[in-house]
Amino acid sequence: MTYQQPRVLSIAGTDPTGGAGIQADLKSIAAAGGYGMAVVTALVAQNTRGVREVHTPPTEFLTAQLASVFDDVTVDAVKVGMLGDAPTTAAVSNFLTDHPVPVIVVDPVMVATSGDRLLTRDAEEALRQFVRDHATVVTPNIPELAVLTGSARATDFDAAVAQGVAYAADIGVSVLVKGGHLTGPEASNALVTPSGDVHVIAVPRVDTPNTHGTGCSLSSALATRLRVDASPTAAAEWSSRWLHEAIANSDALNVGEGHGPVDHFHALRRLADTASTHPWGEADRWHEEGVDKQLPEPRIEPAGEHTRHLWQMAARVVWPQILDLSFVRDLREGTLARDQFEFYLAQDAHYLNDYARALASLSAKAKTTEDQIWWATAAREALVAEQEMHRTWFRGRGITFSDARMSPVTMGYVNFLKAHATLEDYPIGVAAVLPCFWLYAEVGLHLAEHNSPGHVYKAWLDTYSGDDFVTEARGAIERAEEALAAATDDQRRTAANAFMHACYYERDFFDQASRGL
Repeated sequence: MTYQQPRVLSIAGTDPTGGAGIQADLKSIAAAGGYGMAVVTALVAQNTRGVREVHTPPTEFLTAQLASVFDDVTVDAVKVGMLGDAPTTAAVSNFLTDHPVPVIVVDPVMVATSGDRLLTRDAEEALRQFVRDHATVVTPNIPELAVLTGSARATDFDAAVAQGVAYAADIGVSVLVKGGHLTGPEASNALVTPSGDVHVIAVPRVDTPNTHGTGCSLSSALATRLRVDASPTAAAEWSSRWLHEAIANSDALNVGEGHGPVDHFHALRRLADTASTHPWGEADRWHEEGVDKQLPEPRIEPAGEHTRHLWQMAARVVWPQILDLSFVRDLREGTLARDQFEFYLAQDAHYLNDYARALASLSAKAKTTEDQIWWATAAREALVAEQEMHRTWFRGRGITFSDARMSPVTMGYVNFLKAHATLEDYPIGVAAVLPCFWLYAEVGLHLAEHNSPGHVYKAWLDTYSGDDFVTEARGAIERAEEALAAATDDQRRTAANAFMHACYYERDFFDQASRGL
């Protein structure tokens, strides 16, 4: 059966600079997986610095626009943004009464990010009634929630959620409470149902002025995802995470001199990059790339010239990419979505089973009894100590990681490791498994700077920044140095390629949980 993209209609005002209004809505709908359509309620002369003028077309023309869409296209969802005045609100309300739609998300646009008013005061009560009559979900920011409820503006997230709970129960409509206008390290959202259920979506705050059109963008994405995802909470989770990424990468757009727009398509470009079939390259390219760059130093020192060479290759290319992954950043802050962490943890459990087999193969190839024992012990630790963290986490959740199937990324990585440990010469096999020790410990030590007693993922941070694992990583680095020092030039070159390929697998292994946003 062919997948049917949700056909999503935006009913809103315009923004000629493209960051808000229907222009942002169409981008957001596309980014969320829908087919976007638009009906204009108001022509707004605005830019990132403010609103200059608003022209409201006759309601007859507004109705004609709506009829032209509904007469020809099945509309799966509607996002309602700027209505502007009471006559426009009434015209849209009357039309939607006569043309029911399964999903209607109302963004109660009252004031622009610049501070300019976008709803006449006499239309406030009409908007309240519109929400009661039509909305599936309403998405007010903090000031808008205060106006809708007739309450004082909430000063913290708990107070805002309490307002949302009371409002949802009063009007019988779900409310997405948005914390972006508050202060503090988080800008979280909460989906509140009329029955009082509250689902909080933890989102770290981004220090940027570029938040123009965030309300438009989030509501449009949500309208789309409510027709794509299995539940309203999943739709709210996806939309919130997607918008966070769009805000976090907004500065690079360099659009306007005021409150700039968000990068609606950053996630799509990131996902396209992960699907690239371009080969990862050869050791010479990694060695030469960025040769003049100031390279980050590892927290765990190389054991000699050969392992220093390996680190320099990784530091030029893949190590910065790993630190920049949204998965790693959110894990550090403790804001990583639980389902993403559990996906990662289940894949890591599968990975450790085959990783232990690769280490056992190296034990069989090692030249000295000491090295044989060391690799065999490392294999045991992967199955016992590391997997105990996984078992404890899932036991506490009443599930088992064996319920999850191995992903293509995990399968590719473990097959790579087993093949190199079993079929290649000993120095090459050691180089292939080295990132599993060294990069993991480096990530653990990097994230440990943010570790605290209340960190939600403290067990993971403690494991991979702890003395036992760091000591094990040092042992692997020392054995790699010894093996490469005794290797031929051809073996060292092949080992360098194996090391870098494993580094890229490490990057993709961390990143895969975020690929569904």
